[in-house]
Formats: sequence, structure tokens, C-alpha cells
Amino acid sequence: MRVGLYPGSFDPVTLGHVDIVRRAAHLVDRLVIAVGTHHDKHPLFSAEERLALAREVLEPVAKELGMGLSVTTYDSLTVEAAKTAKAAVVIRGLRDAGDFDYEMQMAGMNAALAPEIETVFLASTPGTRHIAASLVRQIAAMGGDVSSFVPPIVGAALKQKFSK
Repeated sequence: MRVGLYPGSFDPVTLGHVDIVRRAAHLVDRLVIAVGTHHDKHPLFSAEERLALAREVLEPVAKELGMGLSVTTYDSLTVEAAKTAKAAVVIRGLRDAGDFDYEMQMAGMNAALAPEIETVFLASTPGTRHIAASLVRQIAAMGGDVSSFVPPIVGAALKQKFSK
């Protein structure tokens, strides 16, 4: 069984994340969504909320595609999370050249730490390339319409979060 790890903050889950999960189904039999909970980050959604949203959005996608999927948190090195998940590959999405430069550095460091774990980059599709969770949060905070960037359940969660 080919296992992949898709790490990120998922704050919130976007249609870009959904796109990467759909495309990862062609590469792995099981995908572990690893929601990062690093102490130096200050996410909008709690770890529990991000886990719940990721499960609600991504489990049906994986089921539709016949891929196993689990969602977990991690607060360690990504390669350690990959080892814990028994993943042979780390899946990363790339939107642009800025992402590429950063992700290449991370892939190099991860390869030095765990050469048995490969990093695979999936270029974002043109329809999702512009979507960044940070921009989605900013638009939602200012009362903007994020429905073309996130699944409906996430849009509702954002609306609820900012109505308080």
C-alpha cells in the first residue's frame, strides 16, 4: 500500500487543498492529512476545528476516488509525522515560483533528515492557483464572499467565526 502524507495548516481547508487531494489519489492508496499545530503559529481555527473541517470536506472526496484517508495533527518535524504515518511520500502543492523556492528548500532539508521519504510536488491547477488560505481568511474577515475559494461547509464556518 502506497501511503502519502499531505501536511499543512489547513486554516481553512480551501478548494486548492481539495484539488491536491483529488490528484494525490492517482499516486497513493492512502493519504494522511497532517494538520500542523506548531506553537509559533496563531491559526484562526483551533486544531479541533481544522480536523473536523478537513474530515468533513476531504473524506467524501477520498471515498469517491477509492482512496483511504485519515486526518491527524502533528507538532513535530514533517518527516517524523511521515514516519509515524508510515508514509513513503510527502505531497506538497505548488501555486507559484515563490512556493517552489520555499518547498525546494524544505524538500532538501527533509531529504537530508529522512532520505527514504520522497517529496512529490503537485502544481496547482489554473482554477485553484490563486487560492491562498491567508487571503481567504482576510477576505472573510472583511465580510467578503469566499464561496469560490472554499467548500460550502468551510464558508459557513468562516462566516460563523467572523460574526462573533
